[in-house]
Amino acid sequence: MIERVRGREKAILVGVCHKEQTKEQLKEYLDELTMLCYTAGAEPVKIFTQNIHHKDPAFLIGSGKVQEIAKYIEENKEIALVIFDDELSPSQQRNLEKETKRKILDRTGLILDIFADRAQTAYAKTQVELAQYEYLLPRLTGMWTHLEKQRGGIGMRGPGESEIETDRRRIRKRIALLKERLVDVDRQMTTQRRNRGQLIRVSIVGYTNAGKSTLMNLVSHSDVLAENALFATLDTTVRKVTFENTAFLLSDTVGFIRKLPTFLIEAFKSTLDEVREADLLLHVVDVSHPSFEDHIQVVKQTLTELKCIDKPMLTVFNKMDLYRIQNEEGELVPLTIDGFKNSFIEKTHSPCVFISAGTKNNIEEFRNTLLAEVKKQYSVRYPYMVV
Repeated sequence: MIERVRGREKAILVGVCHKEQTKEQLKEYLDELTMLCYTAGAEPVKIFTQNIHHKDPAFLIGSGKVQEIAKYIEENKEIALVIFDDELSPSQQRNLEKETKRKILDRTGLILDIFADRAQTAYAKTQVELAQYEYLLPRLTGMWTHLEKQRGGIGMRGPGESEIETDRRRIRKRIALLKERLVDVDRQMTTQRRNRGQLIRVSIVGYTNAGKSTLMNLVSHSDVLAENALFATLDTTVRKVTFENTAFLLSDTVGFIRKLPTFLIEAFKSTLDEVREADLLLHVVDVSHPSFEDHIQVVKQTLTELKCIDKPMLTVFNKMDLYRIQNEEGELVPLTIDGFKNSFIEKTHSPCVFISAGTKNNIEEFRNTLLAEVKKQYSVRYPYMVV
């Protein structure tokens, strides 16, 4: 029996270092998994790691490490779940649950749980429900012990189906229904986008928790939920913004993250259509994060999958007030605006601008730069119109 504790569920995190990721990357991924864990409402109390050359088809990790985790759980009965940073196959998940006698999640399952908690509108909830069912379908076996039992006895011989097949059929029907609903919503949202007139569309994109919603609120004077948490925003928000008599539409979308499965991107297709149909992308980057360059690559990879990588883009390096460099005395000191403009960041990511949305630092330059980019898009679309 799991000993219930008040507050957050206690969790074990598990990461593997294999040929596809280094030890440094593993540490960074586990730091991110820790934040995802807290966002979901759990508290990580122990981290297990293992170097592997080949992924074990039964457990992902070696059987010895599985026994080590099981022993730790036996000694610490308050542990409620084990979370793996890598994606688990349905059979690996079942085998691990059998060995540890605890709930097993991978990064995808954890993200889905967060999405389910964060979804506010009926549309977002439908998208999340679809993604959950598609994730659940291959994992039905073993999730409930009664599903493994075949119906039998007098009157039940001959043609029939197991309970698990019945559940699979119901889930497939539910998936089909949800997809039909999303198609209807897609049609409605496409009509709404067409009815917005001929205004230039600007879409904010970026890694989760980069400060997109804070910037959205600052520019459009709206009240989008903005907090220091992963996936604070799931629903798309669109606002009309006017700078010096030049109007444009600004949209905020769900944040991107590493190892985001393809089916999850597909479930949020309509939300991401705002990105697909944008004239200009605002790529918000948390420049204070030690791995902001990796975050940039993740966003660019996702934009490539969405076939949006060739769109005009203005990179907005946010949270510059938190960025630190080491001076000659070995002290960590902030970097000035001029320092940023003379740095490798400016040289490798132009056009870009450096701001702090939280403290409203350098916002005027950001507004002027954004206005110039919007006017450039108007000149392309309407070459004879004066803006």
